Amino acid sequence: QVQLVESGGGLVQAGGSLRLSCAASGRIFSDNGMGWHRQAPGKQRELVASVTSGTTNYANSVKGRFTISRDNTKTTMYLQMNNLKSEDSAVYYCYGRLDVRYYWGQGIQVTVSS
Repeated sequence: QVQLVESGGGLVQAGGSLRLSCAASGRIFSDNGMGWHRQAPGKQRELVASVTSGTTNYANSVKGRFTISRDNTKTTMYLQMNNLKSEDSAVYYCYGRLDVRYYWGQGIQVTVSS
């Protein structure tokens, strides 16, 4: 069973930067099915960044500030978050794809203080 482990979250000051990592036990991060969601209390889950059919998309709320990437082994995916705002505080979930199955991380907390 493929497992995903997220790291890099925590508390950061507004305007600062943070990089989330998602390490998988398989080569699941391809250009056709990988990305990051986030969910804050009282708000709907938001697709922050994704790569599908070779195309990268970002939510308008993070466009220009966040960048999704992966290593060349396709086993680790990253979310670089710059110029963080209090509105970015949420639990972040990574996902990847292997064949037709999707796998999700357990979620990691990001808290941005003002």
